[in-house]
Amino acid sequence: MHVLLDLIARHKKGHAIGVTSICSAHPIVIEASLRHAQRTGQDVVLFEATCNQVNQDGGYTGMTPADFVTFVHGIAQRVGFDASRIALGGDHLGPNPWTTLDATAAMDKAEVMVGAFVAAGFRKIHLDCSMACTGDPEPLPEAEIVRRAVRLARASEAAWQQAGGEAPVYVIGTEVPVPGGATEAIEGLALTTPEAALATIEAHRVAFVEAGLEDAWQRVVASVVQPGVEFDHHSVIDYVPEKAVALSAAITAVPGMVFEAHSTDYQTRGALTALVRDHFAILKVGPGLTFALREALWALDAIESEWIDEPRQAHLREVVLARMIAEPKYWQRYYHSQGHALAVDMHYSLSDRMRYYWPDPTIEKARLQLFDNLRQNPPPISLISQFLPHALHALRTGTATLDPQSLAMAHVSAVLDDYHHACHDQDRP
Repeated sequence: MHVLLDLIARHKKGHAIGVTSICSAHPIVIEASLRHAQRTGQDVVLFEATCNQVNQDGGYTGMTPADFVTFVHGIAQRVGFDASRIALGGDHLGPNPWTTLDATAAMDKAEVMVGAFVAAGFRKIHLDCSMACTGDPEPLPEAEIVRRAVRLARASEAAWQQAGGEAPVYVIGTEVPVPGGATEAIEGLALTTPEAALATIEAHRVAFVEAGLEDAWQRVVASVVQPGVEFDHHSVIDYVPEKAVALSAAITAVPGMVFEAHSTDYQTRGALTALVRDHFAILKVGPGLTFALREALWALDAIESEWIDEPRQAHLREVVLARMIAEPKYWQRYYHSQGHALAVDMHYSLSDRMRYYWPDPTIEKARLQLFDNLRQNPPPISLISQFLPHALHALRTGTATLDPQSLAMAHVSAVLDDYHHACHDQDRP
């Protein structure tokens, strides 16, 4: 993936540039991201899928890696976006979906998964074997984490040799919650120490070399660290540059590598800009985008209630909440409130467990009805102003239309604007 290698090389030369890593499988978020890139003239859009979203067993999206590629490229074709400008990454690739198995079985599954990602065309591979499997000590010793990561790197290289194309690049390390988010409120957040960050990098370097993967090590572009950003259900820990000075400086002497920051969702534009400047140059965002989509859909639901005759209304909010209550498997480990507080969590938690429910056929039917209602009877801009001011601005400036999907995408694009500013605008004279 030469585009990422080139970007990291430019960053290492002193250009304050980065890349947004969009981790979402929602078609409206994917389309909004592609249309945003068309509007802003981005050279490349990076989409990532986690091991829980997409794997050889289907993940929670029901998609294999090859299915995900077809899915994204299909949307690109529909909107007229050149698929060669799309980069694909696999996030937290390791045994996490199978930790109920013993390590031998789970790593066998992880090896197959990594090979499937690379064979399908994913070329940014995050090797994450930090989670304990059944029978493993907790926490898992770093030496074992590294050993397992090298095993998956070997599988990735073998799959690439067979598939051809550009060589994969790698991300190592994991100073973040497991895929899917933290299960509890934040009690305190410790930044990765410079010593720990460099030790992780060195341990992986030595292991790669000893395994005969010297060439692959030259394509390790980032290590995941905790720079002091996180969110829980209803609060955000903002990036404080002064606290990360030593950690930021630590990566400057490491050739060809930057830091990757996860959980950057809900950070301000200024904080995102500072992260990129401070060498946390790969910014992961996922729930923040589907949270924005949910905001837009709830706003459209409110517009419908004001504008459409009640017998025709889709009542999307009510349908979603009913389905979440009927099928609690995606939120019950995360939300522990009761009564009204639980309803608030289910609707408005920043961890956005609701994102797992959008593919539900009953919910999708209600969403389509909502959109059809507002297409057949477009609302006045006064209602859009009341409930979707970001979309109104896009409508008035010609970057959105009155179509409800366009309005929803405009609201998502307002989030992407902050990431684009952080990753690109600093390099402009």
